[in-house]
Amino acid sequence: MAALSATVTGGWERLHPQVRRWVAEQGWRELRPIQEEAVAPILAGDDLIVAGPTAGGKTEAAFLPICTALADRPATSVQVLYVAPLKALINDQHARLEDLCGQVGVPVTAWHGDVSSSRKGRLLAEPRGVLQITPESLEALLVGRGPAVGRLFGALDYVVVDELHAFLGSARGRQLQSLLHRIELVARRRAPRIGLSATLGEMALAAEFLRPGHGARVRLVTADGGGQQLLLGLRGVTDAETPDPEAAATPAELTIADHLWRTLRGSDNLIFANSRAEVELYADLLARRSTAERLPNEFFPHHGSLSKESREDVERMLKDRTRPASAVTTSTLELGIDVGSVTSIAQIGAPPSVSALRQRLGRSGRRGEAAVLRLYVREPRASPSAPPQDALRSELVQTVATVRLLLDRWYEPPPPGALDGSTLVQQLLSLIAQHGGVTPRDAYRALCGSGPFSTLDAASFGALLRHLAGQDLLVQSGEGILLHGARGERLVNHHTFYAAFSTPEEYTLVAEGRTLGTLPIDAPLGEGALLVFSGRRWRVLSVDEGRRSIDLAPAGGGRPPIFGGAGAPVHGRVREEMRRLLAETDVPPFLDAGARTQLEEARAAYTALGLERRTLIEHDGNAILVPWADDRVTNTLVVLLLERGLPVSTDRLTVTVPRASARALTSHLLAMLSGEPPDPLALARGVRNRLRGKYDWALPDELLARDYAATNLDVPGAWAAARAATRTAA
Repeated sequence: MAALSATVTGGWERLHPQVRRWVAEQGWRELRPIQEEAVAPILAGDDLIVAGPTAGGKTEAAFLPICTALADRPATSVQVLYVAPLKALINDQHARLEDLCGQVGVPVTAWHGDVSSSRKGRLLAEPRGVLQITPESLEALLVGRGPAVGRLFGALDYVVVDELHAFLGSARGRQLQSLLHRIELVARRRAPRIGLSATLGEMALAAEFLRPGHGARVRLVTADGGGQQLLLGLRGVTDAETPDPEAAATPAELTIADHLWRTLRGSDNLIFANSRAEVELYADLLARRSTAERLPNEFFPHHGSLSKESREDVERMLKDRTRPASAVTTSTLELGIDVGSVTSIAQIGAPPSVSALRQRLGRSGRRGEAAVLRLYVREPRASPSAPPQDALRSELVQTVATVRLLLDRWYEPPPPGALDGSTLVQQLLSLIAQHGGVTPRDAYRALCGSGPFSTLDAASFGALLRHLAGQDLLVQSGEGILLHGARGERLVNHHTFYAAFSTPEEYTLVAEGRTLGTLPIDAPLGEGALLVFSGRRWRVLSVDEGRRSIDLAPAGGGRPPIFGGAGAPVHGRVREEMRRLLAETDVPPFLDAGARTQLEEARAAYTALGLERRTLIEHDGNAILVPWADDRVTNTLVVLLLERGLPVSTDRLTVTVPRASARALTSHLLAMLSGEPPDPLALARGVRNRLRGKYDWALPDELLARDYAATNLDVPGAWAAARAATRTAA
């Protein structure tokens, strides 16, 4: 075995000989710093977060010491629970972990819907080794194998959460916290938790997420980005004033597709779009361009509604270095699926967040080359009558602000979150299914007392139970045991139960006997309708409501389906950077001529509207407030103004009161500010549309209001924005 570099000390010496042999067989001359530093805390049984760039060796940082700890140790249950956000990530990591863990005789089992029942059966018969699983499959395992959970996880040694940042501040994250806590209760042991993540903002909040109530004890190992060179360019494209609604694409979309085709053809790339509809649009435009040029197509769609086979075909093409391929994708290729190093990253539209852009950028330059990022922004043609949000070129300005914060190495911190009553309802029904019934006391202890929903007091939990019983979700036996009501039984037995987030019903799309993927039911299609899916154009032959399937035939026309979904919340720091950019005169060097023109137009509009000295303006007979704040502040301003009986709308950047003067809106704001800031809970009670989570409909009104207030309202921030508006009003 080749000796490693003499610079490696401490951690290397503590690794098991077979683990060191594996390292040497990889041709490594030394361990990376995060791999060296992670050995001691993992062997000591500490909770740990390993944070660093994509392909920075985080997986090995966790599993080199884990394999050392498990070597020569008899297994009486699953030894390592590895949780990842995507099946594709599990599939991708499976071979790597099998190779490493096999050195010390530790088997690795992937568990999700695409894994055969025979492989799962072998684990159930003899639980040992590493179990790779998603939160949804773990939920199904606890519900379906409740009596066996103790035997499966009774001697659990470690929990590894891959892509930790993907769970922060989400319903899935709260679900995962609850599942891990429930496993520890059944196993009657605390298993050290190791979180792996490429990008994290506020590390203290991430640590608290990993081990609720004990975040201060979580150790941290971080890797520098390495000073990697970044080649960056942003193209601004201006659309026609009145696009042809019958055209396959707008002029700007065609321009972007043309540049992508000319620039990326012949190399491997990832092209990120912000919706599945845009993925299908650009994949279709690029494929049609290849056909027109009589050249093989190199551009293929990749998103969550495509079939497993279609996605894996694209992933294989990206890994195949004998032929060039580019994927037009949503966030499905943002997370750690190893498709090798790609030549460049393209981003169409404003990136969802700074963290997401950093994650996406990590896919380029992974062999030591410079990372390459191409951004494309399309804006409407400038018009004297354009509303301020269009005149300000918000898509361009937000993109530039996001890039500047990326270069400053700032990332969004995880949101503090709220109770998440929707996930609490799901976890309560799941807990009952796992144990065949629980007492109210045990349910409260497992979920709230020492669990992830600890902010809910016992009295409120009792009120929730009574409310759920009134909806036939729960019943209580004569012995005081909580059981499923008839409605609750139906929910738990439906295949959609295991996901904490809501998903619309979907149709299966079938062409010539081959399944292409699925389409949400909120975009129904009739016979003869045209659509674009999987990078091709189709005509609907028939729709089977019973089987939820649509038969398709090739066609020559169509527009991409509308998949739905709201944009990601924008952090207040991004809004502040947008305003700073508009107030400056320097032009970022990475803008092309079109983007520079759009920025000049935005700055001219910023000055003409007087936004350098005020946040409340009047335009075309409407009063418009531009608070330069995050979405929670903007949302709160809308609620406050609605309470005053004003018609109000928002595009998230601005708040508009139609047919009102700036003076009139100022009067309303001053009257509002003359009193005390309202209680967020009282304000939330007046909101009519509060349903956001999957099971929000099942919550009592007071709990629903509490959840809405915590996640969607920021009264102090809105109060400050209102004061600033009145001080600077013209």
